[in-house]
Amino acid sequence: MAPHDDSTAKVAEETMVAETVSKPISTVVIIIAMQTEALPLVTKFNLVEDPNSVFPKGVPWVRYYGTYKDLNINIIWPGKDPASGVDSVGTVSASLVTYASIQALQPDLIINAGTAGGFKGKGAGIGDVYVASDVAFHDRRIPIPVFDLYGVFAKRAFSTPNLLKELNLKVGKLSTGDSLDMSPIDEKSIIANDATVKDMEGAAVAYVTDLLSVPTIFVKAVTDIVDGDKPTAEEFLQNLIAVTAALDQAVTRVVDFVNGKCIAEL
Repeated sequence: MAPHDDSTAKVAEETMVAETVSKPISTVVIIIAMQTEALPLVTKFNLVEDPNSVFPKGVPWVRYYGTYKDLNINIIWPGKDPASGVDSVGTVSASLVTYASIQALQPDLIINAGTAGGFKGKGAGIGDVYVASDVAFHDRRIPIPVFDLYGVFAKRAFSTPNLLKELNLKVGKLSTGDSLDMSPIDEKSIIANDATVKDMEGAAVAYVTDLLSVPTIFVKAVTDIVDGDKPTAEEFLQNLIAVTAALDQAVTRVVDFVNGKCIAEL
């Protein structure tokens, strides 16, 4: 038997990667936590709800799909929690639907779109839309060496220099946790993460897409000012509809830019 040639295997792997990033983007999955955020884009892209779910029986996850220009577009919404009837927000649902969507649909690109809290101390204002440069968790506190780094999961987001230049969107670091409000201990972690915006899904999506090597763009629109003087829940609900319009416009611009391009051109 001939000895294993590591150099040949490496060349084959590099060739496969090169072919992947140079192949035109065909299938895009957009992960959105709330129905209010998802439906305007469903209308914009003329998508329909999948009557024969690609997901396991019993889960509330919803897929809207169709063709927009040269792209196969899939919007995945985690659906309503069966027990409470509210949107299935948070990191658990986000990570599950991301994993299931990658397995079922094999997307070339994932876009995690949603609303977020912003920090005026970092220059954020209501209605601002950011593309995340970095993602991290702020509520997975494991004060043991190395486990602490695992808990934070600080990662650079997929680089899209051409997209940022063309669309002129703001860029900032994203911090994720499972609470809408911000406790004092979360605040310390968010400051340590140098975050401009905070949400309840982004880093969970990033964890899965990092494991499975799927390029991901995080688009976040600011509904509330976390370091402002208004209660977070009140400000969030007050601005949700208007800010969702700004989010949908930004996501549409991202999808239009992606159309006809390969990963290497982003």
